[in-house]
Amino acid sequence: MTKQIEPARDRILTAANKLFYAEGIRAVSLDTIAEKAGITKKTVYYHFKSKDDLIEAYLASRDQPNLKLFRKWYSEAEGGLPEKVEAIFRQIAKNARHPKWKGCGFLRTAAELANMPGHPAMKVGSAHKKKFEAWMAEEFEAAGLDGAASLARHVVLLLDGAFSTILVHRDAAYAEAAGVAARALVAGAVKA
Repeated sequence: MTKQIEPARDRILTAANKLFYAEGIRAVSLDTIAEKAGITKKTVYYHFKSKDDLIEAYLASRDQPNLKLFRKWYSEAEGGLPEKVEAIFRQIAKNARHPKWKGCGFLRTAAELANMPGHPAMKVGSAHKKKFEAWMAEEFEAAGLDGAASLARHVVLLLDGAFSTILVHRDAAYAEAAGVAARALVAGAVKA
């Protein structure tokens, strides 16, 4: 039985995902990524024209898996709409308690690129956050809630606030507290 070798581009993205998430995008060089991927730096440049191009691809590769995970947590949660929304926060708290958890890769990258609003990775991160918000709004609209878009935005603010506050305090309980607030907001909308 022969082991199939992962294509070079995929190995580069896998290495970038691990290193950028663990150490931050500015702390990791292309040399380090090439070494982790088991290829030459020249091969990295063959597949990605620059580090910025690789950072953009790194975030793009996280987009759908992250959204899929949120949807899974939501759909598998027991209870009504408020409990399903809260379940997302509970799962984030659970993940945040793992020693390798470093927060939201999209927010961490945005923080590192805050002085570069036109960076392609900033656009990927913004699009990712908007997709989550749009999905929440669709769920709220499907449930017949008034003000679905506004409610979805409030949930996003709680979610991103929880991600940020956990990083500041290193305390996953902030995600649980944000989940309680999100559940209350959604429950209030359901009652209305």
